[in-house]
Amino acid sequence: MSSIYDYTDYRDIIKDFYTEKKKSNSKYSYSVLGMAIGLNASHVFCIVEKKRNLPVRCVPAIKKVLGLTGRAAQYFDLLLAASRTKSEKTRREILDKAILLRDVKKHYLTNKEQKYLSDWWTPVIRALVEINQGRLNAKEISDSLEPSIGEKKVQESIDLLKELGFILPLGNDLYKLADAHINISGEERAQAIREFQANVMQIGARSLGVIPPEDRDISTLTMAVDQKGFEDIKNMIQEFRKEVQIRVDKCGKPTRVLQMNLAVFPVAFNKKSAK
Repeated sequence: MSSIYDYTDYRDIIKDFYTEKKKSNSKYSYSVLGMAIGLNASHVFCIVEKKRNLPVRCVPAIKKVLGLTGRAAQYFDLLLAASRTKSEKTRREILDKAILLRDVKKHYLTNKEQKYLSDWWTPVIRALVEINQGRLNAKEISDSLEPSIGEKKVQESIDLLKELGFILPLGNDLYKLADAHINISGEERAQAIREFQANVMQIGARSLGVIPPEDRDISTLTMAVDQKGFEDIKNMIQEFRKEVQIRVDKCGKPTRVLQMNLAVFPVAFNKKSAK
């Protein structure tokens, strides 16, 4: 089944969900789905065939069946609202709001591109391309970095960004970003990712002493949770990351580069209950 954000009609989501369930379980039927959301089989069939709309009273149940929470649930609600309005103008406005909830476009790193993670400042210099309106002056960039790393290292990172194609020439010695966001995936890249994360966490710890409180936001929370709570918190963090990326895309004229570290990890276990 495709990502929910690939759909523009909520009924197609339900249809594809039903089709997938039917493939894995031949006994799955419109009656089974209907019982889960409080409708009879014929009503479910009409929804899938786009002959009827989903009753409002069934919305919480269908979102639970589909496993939709947070931003995905909001997206579903907007698609539902768009299907109900008779005004094409209103429908377009609602769908435009839904589009804003979609995942941002990302570039996934290949093995060759892992050099990008070798130094914390290379991603920062890439982000500075937007702030500096495409200019890549090594001295200017070196003076703006906190902590400073020197012009030579800045130039090496600029050369690397060009070599990897992460920044593209516009002419007149100006450059633009090839992709707005970069994401890292794959088990074989785990070590490079961990080293990069350790480096930026050290920069975060350093900022406590050198960056004024009004220019940063650092907080901690110690909590006792069960396994389900832990999984929910991880999902909440993932959703928050996506919301931040979407908000970043709306920044017309950025004035600074921020590093955001999101970390949740155990500091104690109940070993008796684990046995």
